[in-house]
Amino acid sequence: MLEIANLEVVYNEVILVLRGLSIEVRDGQIVALLGANGAGKTTVTRAVTGLLDVHEGKITKGSVTLEGRRIDGDDPSAIVRSGITQVMEGRRVFAELTVDENLITGGITNADRKAIAASHDRVMTMFPLLADRRKDVAGYLSGGEQQMLAIGRALMADPKLLILDEPSLGLAPKLVGQIRDTIVAINEAGTSVLLIEQNANMALSIADYGYIMETGKVVMDGEAAKLLKDEDIQEFYLGLHGDEGERKSFRDVKHYKRRKRWLS
Repeated sequence: MLEIANLEVVYNEVILVLRGLSIEVRDGQIVALLGANGAGKTTVTRAVTGLLDVHEGKITKGSVTLEGRRIDGDDPSAIVRSGITQVMEGRRVFAELTVDENLITGGITNADRKAIAASHDRVMTMFPLLADRRKDVAGYLSGGEQQMLAIGRALMADPKLLILDEPSLGLAPKLVGQIRDTIVAINEAGTSVLLIEQNANMALSIADYGYIMETGKVVMDGEAAKLLKDEDIQEFYLGLHGDEGERKSFRDVKHYKRRKRWLS
């Protein structure tokens, strides 16, 4: 469905952020893209959704294709109409609008009122808490409710591919579990998902395939179940180390050691 091939992205004409990155999301898959802060994960989403220009970024090499058609030259609204929507990091709901008004903005590219109404009913069924608070101002919702609203708003366009950028960020463990189950339900209903996360345990537990990013490149990839059992993943992303599964601080881990092992 989505193919990113040998992508390079430069900011302000001097800062090279993505360095020949290649990933793909097949139809019906959940694909996890993992990496620490600064790895380039958010830049990947901007390249796919057409938002690089806003941040003074530019694709200098490579391509982004959706179902075999290049979209890296399209504007953001055209990309949404082609079937890709995104939930940005930090939720980014319209705080002064109501829940219903936020959802309406998510369907703005769709001229079919019946389709919008059907999408609205789907979101309300998926998130009963939003149905109870549909007339409430979004800025007064809890963090978890705002994340549900952000996901619901993205679903209003009835996407083929949903991109989620750090959906578990800042949420309590119980809410992370709810978001995890929601992602699975969305995927089971027929929407492919690109899940961008630092929470490797949550992401790999539901993904079909995973990619690990560092400094703008993929340094490791494979089936999610295998990555979850990989010793390097356990040590550097889950904080497990040694045969006893002892906890270890990320600050005690040598960055060069990780790269040397993964790139060998």
